[in-house]
Amino acid sequence: MTQDQEIICERRGAAGFVLLNRPKALNALSHGMVRELARALDAWENDPAVTRIVVTASGEKAFCAGGDVRALHDFGKAGRQDEMLAFWREEYILNARIKAYPKPYISLIDGIVMGGGVGISLHGSHRVAGERYLFAMPEVGIGFFPDVGATFALPRLPDAAGVYLALTGDRVGQGDALAFGLATHAAASARMGELAEALTGTAPVDEILAAFAQPVAPGKLFAERQAMAAAFGAPTLAGILARLEAGAAAGDAFATKALAIIRAKSPTSVAIVFEQMRRGASLDFAGAMALEFRIVSRIAHGQDFYEGVRAVVIDKDQAPVWQPASIEALDPAAVEAHFAPLGATELVLGRPA
Repeated sequence: MTQDQEIICERRGAAGFVLLNRPKALNALSHGMVRELARALDAWENDPAVTRIVVTASGEKAFCAGGDVRALHDFGKAGRQDEMLAFWREEYILNARIKAYPKPYISLIDGIVMGGGVGISLHGSHRVAGERYLFAMPEVGIGFFPDVGATFALPRLPDAAGVYLALTGDRVGQGDALAFGLATHAAASARMGELAEALTGTAPVDEILAAFAQPVAPGKLFAERQAMAAAFGAPTLAGILARLEAGAAAGDAFATKALAIIRAKSPTSVAIVFEQMRRGASLDFAGAMALEFRIVSRIAHGQDFYEGVRAVVIDKDQAPVWQPASIEALDPAAVEAHFAPLGATELVLGRPA
């Protein structure tokens, strides 16, 4: 074990213990990390000495701030979409592996959790939020979409919260995470190390988590849940926008802010994401992941993802030029094409031979 390993997977007591170890990169998920975690989960599944999986992260800022979008951007700009899609294929298979894992899978999240970090935590059996917890799926701001299983998870949140989070990229703290079900437990940041150590013992996972759990009050999003449900529960994207526009015209602060945020995002992404959420509500997890791979296979050959990463990550001018520039200018057929079957390259979930 060396300090420059991106991810450290080892047995500690009764736990298969995972440490995300790229603190300077906010523990962004690389292809190598995906492969190493998948390898470890395979080994631990049939190891009777391992009774639970515990996932932690280095540093105090982030659990995992997402995938390495800069690297993916560079692959695509170089015409290496096959390498981009190889990463996403393996990442999505890993997300499904975690969802179906037969042993308790506990993520200790005390910092930023976005994108790929959501994919390796949200689908596990237990998600413990520390006081520094900060969840977001802000992909519409870089011409992308909330993937890694968000198609399944977000439409199932109460009060249309998942649709709201997907379309705005808004951030969620510890209290709201617990209130809406993104987290299963809340704990004090100062006790996270102690909790991780306790989980390496043989006491039942639920008993340990109950001993460390602390009550927390819901946050700002929970306070807006009625307005959120009313607007984002509309059956069409046009309906959501119309309800927000009516609220904004009446001086409603929630509607005014949400409308402005959505209007600044990639119009193509906004339309894709609404349809993704609509379809995801009735899909099982395997169907959701297959749908995501269809979408990402088209985005890898599109325009807005590269422009969004340029504006937000590379040049940092925060001034993306979206094509088209407005939701009203979108061609519905172009949006629908993202969801078309892939034929021989469809994502098929299952254990490799």
